[in-house]
Amino acid sequence: MIDHISVPVADLDASTAFYEQVLAPLGMTLLVERERTVAFGKRYPEFWLNARPALAPAAPDSGHHVGLRARSRQAVLAFHEAALAAGGRDAGPPGERKAAMTDYFGAFVFDLDGNKIEVLTFPPKA
Repeated sequence: MIDHISVPVADLDASTAFYEQVLAPLGMTLLVERERTVAFGKRYPEFWLNARPALAPAAPDSGHHVGLRARSRQAVLAFHEAALAAGGRDAGPPGERKAAMTDYFGAFVFDLDGNKIEVLTFPPKA
């Protein structure tokens, strides 16, 4: 089981503002603020941003991304909309997707540094 994840960001203040808006639809808030790092979560720090001022933007074809779970399709839609409004770039619009084990509803964005973030939810079983 994964406990937490961290991503590098060039401008910690700008990225903190971005993620405050983007993670709100997932029920995550800013929980930790330090000089070179901040963390978001629901009850404990799950998603960390680490300041790396000399960071070059991530290559769009790097092959890495972070997947975060949403409770509903509405949360996925709200995440995607918030990310685009806050300066993120679309990396895969909200929609149905096929995974190795099951179908799901998800969306992808690139954050301000080119980190690819996915938010997804699984349909209720009939």
